[in-house]
Amino acid sequence: MPRPLILAALLATTSIAQAAEPVLPQAEAYTTPDAWRQPIAPLQIADHTWQIGTAGISALLIKTDAGAILIDGGVPQAADLLLGNMAKLGVAPDDLKLMLSSHAHGDHVGPSAAVKRATGATVVNSAESAWLMAHGGSHDIHFGDAILYPPVQTDRLIHDLEVVALGGMRLTAHFMPGHTPGSTAWTWTDTRDGEPVRIAYVDSLTAPGYQVHDNPRYPRLAEDFQHSFDVVRALPCDLLVTPHPDASGWDYANADQPRKTPMSCAAYADAAAAKLP
Repeated sequence: MPRPLILAALLATTSIAQAAEPVLPQAEAYTTPDAWRQPIAPLQIADHTWQIGTAGISALLIKTDAGAILIDGGVPQAADLLLGNMAKLGVAPDDLKLMLSSHAHGDHVGPSAAVKRATGATVVNSAESAWLMAHGGSHDIHFGDAILYPPVQTDRLIHDLEVVALGGMRLTAHFMPGHTPGSTAWTWTDTRDGEPVRIAYVDSLTAPGYQVHDNPRYPRLAEDFQHSFDVVRALPCDLLVTPHPDASGWDYANADQPRKTPMSCAAYADAAAAKLP
């Protein structure tokens, strides 16, 4: 989530294709950029990995012989889009077996409750993300109750560097606290053009409006960010994808050239470190 005043009234029932209201600095309701709700066709990232989210928010689907894995989903209104794009790729609702996340803000896990209800998938989270998702985004350490979404219960808690496996695909969790206490990067090896490709889906490294230093609710926030920069620099990373695609050089709406300015994991971490307050 790149800015504190750009999130929608996430429980609204407006269509995903509707335009956002203008952002007002003192508004009581929050709004999202149009791209966060703009439907696009599934985009193939690698042989088994697809982007099925909106133009401005990533949601990755990994297909295996034993079912599929979904990482993130977008805003709450995106649930029907996700299920529809899964169907286009031949993935029925009960084929979705696992749901993972980068972090538990409403612009990334907003539709998780609806997707879990429709599919019966197992929700996998770090302990910190599990807590925030169970509370529907309330009591957020930085945003309080400003960014709410339908709560969802986690079925499986994971530890740092734990492997989540399905159908021969092995995804490793890398804890990278900072943007949220439960922020997580996921790495796995897929193939493309007959060659292995190490994919890193790396969480946001921004601090939008945060009190980074001397924060009484998160005293070690600055140290956690610095640690996470080092974690990201060391990831196996032939192909970087981020929850906000433009942060890593992606333009999902440009089907002819979706990865216009490729970025390495090290460059992503270095750029974030330079901008940290």
